[in-house]
Amino acid sequence: MKLTTTPHDEARPSGTGMPLTPVREIPLKGMRGMIATRMLQSLQTTAQLTHHASAGLGALESLRSRCRERGQVVPSLQDLLLRLVVQTLADFPALNATLEENRIVQHGAVHLGLAIPLPDDLLVAPALFDAENLSLGQLPTARRTLTERAQAGKLGVRELTGATFTVSNLGRSRVHHFTPILNVPQVAILGIGGMERRAVPSSQGWREETLIGLSLTFDHRAVNGAPAAAFLDALCERIEGLPSDAFDSELSVNDD
Repeated sequence: MKLTTTPHDEARPSGTGMPLTPVREIPLKGMRGMIATRMLQSLQTTAQLTHHASAGLGALESLRSRCRERGQVVPSLQDLLLRLVVQTLADFPALNATLEENRIVQHGAVHLGLAIPLPDDLLVAPALFDAENLSLGQLPTARRTLTERAQAGKLGVRELTGATFTVSNLGRSRVHHFTPILNVPQVAILGIGGMERRAVPSSQGWREETLIGLSLTFDHRAVNGAPAAAFLDALCERIEGLPSDAFDSELSVNDD
């Protein structure tokens, strides 16, 4: 018996009554094509490696509780993490760098790239310039403005290409760790994963804590494994050891 198929036919179980899903062809061009080209270029031209770690969020939640009690604006976990990333980068200039034409440039200012999803599964990572100068109270407005400009298609070339370190946030998902792809020519990108409850050792034996996944992809041509691990260690220690009054001066006035 000869079997024949029609191009683009979709298989479905016989007699299920389920509607046939139409074939959808998406040309890999325009912005989607540009993103695809850059992702492929990133993987083909760099030596990418990813370290994974987890950090407890107890100290950050204590800080947020203190803000509620004092009538301050309660910062989001995302903004707290971004602020701590910027602070940690000050101690690790090798991560706040770009590599072009066999030349590593370590940047003094932190131009923080924020991965922003757009309709039709598109993605941009524009720069929040001089992020080290933004207080925790100022950060939400600056981030929100950048996101709105991205969604409205109003980003300039400088914003789209000027970041020195990028953060990609999947914190609302169940993905605890992942492997973000470098936004070349940057030498590092941090992925923030989702939260999970886990038993961790304590002086009393074990306790349950909420952990967040952190994934650092770096270009091994510019950064070795040990300093990359040290950055993640320092970031986790900063997250877990943050005093509840650490940002009182930055949140005492509502900068929104």
